[in-house]
Amino acid sequence: MDLQDKVALVTGASGDIGSAIAKALAAEGCQVVVTYVGAAEAADATVDAISRAGGRAVKQQLDQRDPDAIEAAIDAVAQLHGRLDVLVNNAAWNIGIPFPQLEELTPEIWDRVLETNLRAPFLLARAASDLLKADGGGHIVNISSAGGISPGSSSIAYSSSKAGLNHLTRCLAVAMAPEVQVNCVAPGLVEETRMARRLPEQVAAGARAQAVLGKVGQAEDIAGQVLTFVRSTSISGQIMVVDGGMPGAMR
Repeated sequence: MDLQDKVALVTGASGDIGSAIAKALAAEGCQVVVTYVGAAEAADATVDAISRAGGRAVKQQLDQRDPDAIEAAIDAVAQLHGRLDVLVNNAAWNIGIPFPQLEELTPEIWDRVLETNLRAPFLLARAASDLLKADGGGHIVNISSAGGISPGSSSIAYSSSKAGLNHLTRCLAVAMAPEVQVNCVAPGLVEETRMARRLPEQVAAGARAQAVLGKVGQAEDIAGQVLTFVRSTSISGQIMVVDGGMPGAMR
């Protein structure tokens, strides 16, 4: 797909990975909607960086745990742009709770993780379905995690939410075909991000030690894989791991 003048919505684009994805899409000609929950200044920084580089972007507040807010956000995109060609479900929430500490993983934490990381991408895809199917069809790219493939991440809830997102990708690829292609990028540890800083240190250290390339995932490589998916015309229902080559996710 030629991305010139297409419209892309990137959730959580105030964060490190989301910002890299938003900038990469804008550099290819997309008009980018940058969503954020509370980090307005970080969202402004992403929009400003895109503008300075000659791109086009606007910010939009979105609490994706609120189904009404999701519907309103998609309506706002339709009113402002009249179209939506690319949806990147990047926003997520995690908290560092080592797997053996079951008592610390409360129902409230579980619900917050699953609502943010799994329910919201489904609701966004559902709300955006008509826009994405118009004008020849569009793309959804979900940002998952290697922790959804092998059992190791910030918490059991996070790994479970991302395992669900991996399979949601496949299910949506079937449900939204042939107009919409749905794919997924599954990063491992990405250094110097908020998500990485919430990982238990033993998990982060293990990822560094296992990466066969001697380095873990890079935000630029994740953004590059998003571009590969949204340029494609015949790829759907696929999950690409970007983690420096950790054997546990090689499947």
